[in-house]
Amino acid sequence: MQAAIKPISSLLLFISVFSFSCKDEKIKPDYRAEMRKFVQKISEKGEEWKPGFIVVPQNGLALLSSDGTWQGTADNAYIAAIDGVGQEELWYGYDNKDDEVTPERDHNEMYVMCQFAQSHGLKVMAIDYASSISKIDDSYARNFANGFISFAADHRELDNIPMYPTIPYNSSNLQPPVPFNDMRNFLYLINPSYYNTKDDFITALANCRYDVYVIDLYFDEQNILDTADLNRIRRGSYNGDCKILCYMSIGEAESYRWYWKPYWNVTPPEFGVGENPSWTDNFVVRYWDPNWQAVICGAQDSYLRRIVNAGFDGVYLDLVSQYEYFEE
Repeated sequence: MQAAIKPISSLLLFISVFSFSCKDEKIKPDYRAEMRKFVQKISEKGEEWKPGFIVVPQNGLALLSSDGTWQGTADNAYIAAIDGVGQEELWYGYDNKDDEVTPERDHNEMYVMCQFAQSHGLKVMAIDYASSISKIDDSYARNFANGFISFAADHRELDNIPMYPTIPYNSSNLQPPVPFNDMRNFLYLINPSYYNTKDDFITALANCRYDVYVIDLYFDEQNILDTADLNRIRRGSYNGDCKILCYMSIGEAESYRWYWKPYWNVTPPEFGVGENPSWTDNFVVRYWDPNWQAVICGAQDSYLRRIVNAGFDGVYLDLVSQYEYFEE
């Protein structure tokens, strides 16, 4: 998504105010437990508003067990609230470098937790960042061999439909109804800036052959995707029963989103912490704060309510691993 650049003075104020307020926190929450509860709340609201609503958190696999490892006790309440897990850079794309092999130690930590998730009935969605054909082929083959569905992104910005392979890996003519756990591939495209119009974007997706689509609620800052748009994608789907998940960041506030208040540029909200130095206009939040959670999944004009009203089948949650920031 294209973000508007905020004035430097506003950013400095935002960061300085949040930095001091963070130091004043006397009692540290259980950051992992708070993220689990947040995801479970999103799941409960989604199911209430749309039965069968799918929830897939990306990264943050340590939330699956009591001690964050495959040897720990499964957190059954959290696992029951979600339908799958996403994991970036499982094999390739380490340290924001396309085709870079993920070091063995890091890979093994993610891999055993992906297996842990799978053994508890969760769908594993693996994302590798690779642009060479050999690495793309290897990524798909390795994930398939392990029973994971995968997407090899040749643009880290997640702004395109890859030209290779010409037909999505592991395509087949599945006949509806197809449960989410039987899906065989997916497309991860959350930045449609390459497309001139929303109609061009929807047409391109409708001509794909993917089982699962992970896309944004908005084509741009003004144009929201609606039920008619999603139904066009479904009608064009070769199996007639694709699942469309909406990307939603729950660990950071994004200043280009509809919920951002102009006065936050001067007087930051209490749930804020500071700007992410790696991503302009993305601000770390205290995700356990009730006011932030109201923005995400409150009953009226929340982010989740908009997603459900638009007709999405579920959500793909980013920055679930934000507990790591606070732990460190």
